[in-house]
Amino acid sequence: MITGIKENLLKIKQSLSESVTLVAVSKTKPITDIQEAYDAGQRIFGENKIQEMVTKFDALPKDIEWHMIGHLQRNKVKYMAHFVDLIHGVDSFKTLKEIDKQAKKHNRVINCLLQARIAKEDTKFGLPFSEIEQILTSEEFSALKNINVVGLMGMATFTDNQQQLQDEFLSLKTFFEELNTQHLELKTLSMGMSGDYKLAIENGSTMVRIGSSIFGSRNYIT
Repeated sequence: MITGIKENLLKIKQSLSESVTLVAVSKTKPITDIQEAYDAGQRIFGENKIQEMVTKFDALPKDIEWHMIGHLQRNKVKYMAHFVDLIHGVDSFKTLKEIDKQAKKHNRVINCLLQARIAKEDTKFGLPFSEIEQILTSEEFSALKNINVVGLMGMATFTDNQQQLQDEFLSLKTFFEELNTQHLELKTLSMGMSGDYKLAIENGSTMVRIGSSIFGSRNYIT
């Protein structure tokens, strides 16, 4: 009998092209649920709290790629610097510097995404496009040798207005392409979650963060 998690995961994977990476958002979910998704073939998981991710890293198979998808506090980077594969929500140059510092201690290069502010909601984090461009073209940025900015991430407004969502996704896709015309080699555009990932993919997303559609609704008890 295929369980709910396996069935949901397989259904979503079948709907994605090979060019789109699936991050299974496992925040608040127990280790048994993650193991079930792992057994179904999923290897990339996203968490939004560092301590929770550390606990799961210690308990689960070591070929899992762990993505930090939540808002990042600089003073906690050190706790995940030895294993995190990709940090999605980098929204300041100071945070990049801290990631670089902690990665160097472990002789690692940590992949990062700069978070762009595309939503119309004040609660969303992220950098204006102009500031992202300033960072990526600065001498200070080029001096950081233990981080690798591989792309951009954006979170759209929480709305049912499909036109608004499309406009927000498309604005980030356009900016992403503009940056790559400036001899920047960005590969990853992380947009889209359970409620809007199909639209995000239609508008250029190469990485989607899907949680509740795989694991079910969250009770926020770890």
